[in-house]
Amino acid sequence: MQALGSPLNRSVHLMETSCGALLRELQNIWHEMGESEADKDSMLMELERDCLELYRRKVEEASNAKARLHQSVAAKEAELAILMASLGELNLHSRIQADKRSTSLKDQLSSITPLLEDLRIEKDERMKQFSEIKAQIQMINGEISEYSHLNGTTTGSAVDLAEQDLSVRKLNEYQANLLELQKEKSDRLRKVLDYVNEVHTLCGVLGLDFGKTVSQVHPSLNEAGPGNSTNISNQTLEGLDQAIVKLKQERRTRIQKLKAVMASLSELWNLMDSPKEERSRFRTTLFIIGMSEAQITESGVLSVDIIEEAAAEVERLTKLKASRMKELVIKRRLELEDICRRAHIEPDTSTSPEKTTAMIDSGLVDPSELLANIEGQVTKAKDEAGNRKEMMEKIDRWLSACDEERWLEDYNQDDNRYSAGRGAHINLKRAERARVTVTKIPALVDSLINKTLSWENERRSMFLYDGIRLVEMLEDYKINRQHKEEEKRRYRDQKKLQDLLLTEKESMYGSKPSPRRTNSFRQANGYRTIGNGSMPATPRRVSVGSATPELLTPRSRSGRHNGNFKEMRRMTTVPLNFVSVSKEDTMSYASIYGSEPGSPPLG
Repeated sequence: MQALGSPLNRSVHLMETSCGALLRELQNIWHEMGESEADKDSMLMELERDCLELYRRKVEEASNAKARLHQSVAAKEAELAILMASLGELNLHSRIQADKRSTSLKDQLSSITPLLEDLRIEKDERMKQFSEIKAQIQMINGEISEYSHLNGTTTGSAVDLAEQDLSVRKLNEYQANLLELQKEKSDRLRKVLDYVNEVHTLCGVLGLDFGKTVSQVHPSLNEAGPGNSTNISNQTLEGLDQAIVKLKQERRTRIQKLKAVMASLSELWNLMDSPKEERSRFRTTLFIIGMSEAQITESGVLSVDIIEEAAAEVERLTKLKASRMKELVIKRRLELEDICRRAHIEPDTSTSPEKTTAMIDSGLVDPSELLANIEGQVTKAKDEAGNRKEMMEKIDRWLSACDEERWLEDYNQDDNRYSAGRGAHINLKRAERARVTVTKIPALVDSLINKTLSWENERRSMFLYDGIRLVEMLEDYKINRQHKEEEKRRYRDQKKLQDLLLTEKESMYGSKPSPRRTNSFRQANGYRTIGNGSMPATPRRVSVGSATPELLTPRSRSGRHNGNFKEMRRMTTVPLNFVSVSKEDTMSYASIYGSEPGSPPLG
């Protein structure tokens, strides 16, 4: 129960006091008026009914007000619950329930109202955030999927409280989705720009219209400006990729075509001996075709005009070649002979200059076919020269050793080789080196024979040097060298016999013969006297056709005639300081020695 001192109790007590006083005053008035008891009771009952009716009306009004307060609180609580559920503010529910139990309806309404207003404001802001994020997501999806958007943006759909989740968690999901789409858009835009740059480079190299090429993929790729966004859809990326594939294929085709044209042009230049000024026009083109496809980035180097210009030059030189075919045939034949001469190969006689000139003049053969035949022979000769390269190096070493051997023989025959003249020490050093080289010739020849036989077995053909089989030539050289050594041994034996005869004759006639006898003896035998002894006169060189045979060797590279190995050079085998005694001198010695008593018989 409420205390008596409360405002409500005081109001009731005051009302009872006032009503009692008024009732007593009314009774006094009725008494003075002389009202009957029945009338008094009737009027009191009417007064009581009026009071009850007034109280009843006031109670009803209070009940209605309470019901409205309950309805308002319930409506606001329902709205608050929806907002909290939508915004994910579930932690406010417990605090609201505690306030509801401890406060009146008006206090509950006053406490819910500001919270509800805050949540409404937060909802509006949250809806705005969702709307902006969804608009961006829809716009990027439209760009990727190539949906049409007139103003460059898409209006987001309204967010319904009853259907949409406006919580922070959902907002974070949308933001994460937006970030992912923005990254994808950035990647696509960068990829589109890379494709466009590559298309621009390829179009520049091929001399094609870049704007027209990319516009065929999508017009936005060639329309620059703040109001025009670059299309990044899958269709655009696929179109750019296909365009790049086509451009690369076109570049590859043009490179192959240009290489074929430039190969023909280079061949014609070489055939026609075109001057450098005429070739300089295509210097850049020749440099370009030697690069890889990725390295070719210079603008216009593979344009149709460049290829047509090179093709026109090929056509011009081809026509000029037809008029100069005879000269070209002779030139290529001379080139063939030069290759064969350096490789010591016998050229094909069917295309000799005399025959080719006669055939061209008579019209029996087509000059182009004849030139092609010679070209094939040139190629074959070059291949053969490459196969013979190692053998030719060994042959050159052998010929060089033969040159040193021949020089050493000439040096040994020089009577003044030990004189103190200019250059004598140089020749002496060279002679020492030549002697070392000459001692290696037999091993060098044997090695060359083995190498040649191995070469022949490997290729199933004979190794010819200027038309002569090299193995036979080397065998002849070995035989002649053996004959040479035998002649040297016979000469040394003959000289020892002559020295022995001379010594015995001096012991018989004394060491100091008379001048007349000495002179006559010198004339007969070719000796001169020095002091008390005798020595052979000045040595005479062995003449060609004497007892010493000659060794046939190929001429040196500086002395070859017409590149043929048929002409041989002669190498004398007897040293120049040896003495050749004639048959008459030997017989005179024998007769003198044999006339003396006790002389041994000559064997």
